[in-house]
Amino acid sequence: MNEIEKTDQSPPVSENPWGQLRRYTDARIAQGRAGVSLPTKALLAFQMDHASARDAVHIPLESEALTEQLRSAGYESIILHSRAADRTEYLQRPDLGRRLDLRSVERLEEYRQQHPQSVNVAVVIADGLSSMAVQRHAAAMTQALLTRLESRGFKRAPVTIVNQGRVAVGDEVGELLGVELLILLVGERPGLSSPDSLGIYFTFQPQVGLTDARRNCISNVRPAGMSIAAAADKLIWLIDESQRLQCSGVGLKDQSVSATLQQTHKNFLLP
Repeated sequence: MNEIEKTDQSPPVSENPWGQLRRYTDARIAQGRAGVSLPTKALLAFQMDHASARDAVHIPLESEALTEQLRSAGYESIILHSRAADRTEYLQRPDLGRRLDLRSVERLEEYRQQHPQSVNVAVVIADGLSSMAVQRHAAAMTQALLTRLESRGFKRAPVTIVNQGRVAVGDEVGELLGVELLILLVGERPGLSSPDSLGIYFTFQPQVGLTDARRNCISNVRPAGMSIAAAADKLIWLIDESQRLQCSGVGLKDQSVSATLQQTHKNFLLP
């Protein structure tokens, strides 16, 4: 037997005992290594996810396509714009993304003059930091929410779509429309494993200048996170409670899970 045949025949890649944990999370664990570096497959996956996160921030929202989706579901919409002229200014000047530009303000004032009937709830869709999340989930989320709200007798304003918008821009829309309840859907800051995460913010009696302490947030709405149905049910619970307490934000605690458990008696701590 020659020297080559006598050498150790162990495989070049060894089994990673941590690898099976990856089925339980999108987090970057058990990536393995090649020498002192990541294996090629893990490195390429990281680069792909990083590119998707960048795309989520920079790809412009296709407002017209979103409008058509909403129209197909039976909802009229109005396209607006923040004071940030473009994406570069939006990222550099967060304050400009929190207010509507003059033309958008005029459009909402004209709408309210032409439609003086009272409405009490408005849904605002803002691209935020992930147009990908809005493009994929906002229409379905809007339909799920408005279906539930209309069954409770709420009168809605038209859906508004704000380009280059941040969370606080919804308060100005709500104030101009004169609604009591403001629901804002916004693309959340993308992570390397979640470029399409949609956030929902709820405000009772919206007006310009409110802080985050006056808002309730439901985060990570996407197929790999919280489902649209679950998010809609949670928000409806918050809205019902806001009507009882006449507030939102820190004064309105999300106890929807506890309430559900009490109703179904599935909590082993309850009698």
